[in-house]
Amino acid sequence: MKIRLFVFSCLAFFSIAMKQDKPIRVIFFGDSITQAGVGPTGYITKMKQILESQAAKDKYELIGAGIGGNKVYDLYLRLEDDVLSKKPDVVVIYVGVNDVWHKRTSLTGTDIDKFEKFYVALIKKFQTNNIKVIVCTPACIGERTDFSNDSDGDLNLFSQTIRNVAGKMNCPIVDLRKEFLAYNLENNKENKEKGILTTDRVHLNELGNQFVAEKMLSVLTK
Repeated sequence: MKIRLFVFSCLAFFSIAMKQDKPIRVIFFGDSITQAGVGPTGYITKMKQILESQAAKDKYELIGAGIGGNKVYDLYLRLEDDVLSKKPDVVVIYVGVNDVWHKRTSLTGTDIDKFEKFYVALIKKFQTNNIKVIVCTPACIGERTDFSNDSDGDLNLFSQTIRNVAGKMNCPIVDLRKEFLAYNLENNKENKEKGILTTDRVHLNELGNQFVAEKMLSVLTK
């Protein structure tokens, strides 16, 4: 009996040790902002650099899974191949800009009720597979701080919906909508529509990528 107990204890110890040695696999699931995130100055690349500077690069495996133009239902259609098949420990959902932006550019945006249903379905699918989910609000479509950007109303509505869903489903949130506005209020005194954290009102410049990387890490490593 003592021998069996000793063997069991050893197996349990080695099992825990193996789990601790394995890096936490994180998949960033989103659109063109995330697709660019793996580039030389992208936010995922910058996250890796920050972790390396903190001697923590071996603790996390960061994987980008962004496709340009994607909306929330595009993510749902490819979640099996692009996320579940890779067996992540954490998924960061960063989507919503195209669901709003495409309403004006091509009349193919997403109604808020459908957006919420697909968003909830994504989270349920991941949580059912024991994957931790972190959600992000869409940052901006235009950096003006007086709410004169033409999509501000919809972005605020979609961001609040994400906040509500995160609260109900116990998901940590990176509130980029809130953080970008606060940064621009402090640093965009001329009320420019781009060039502060973005190149074109939406996609991140190098400073924007650094900003997002820091905000993401503050939640991921909490």
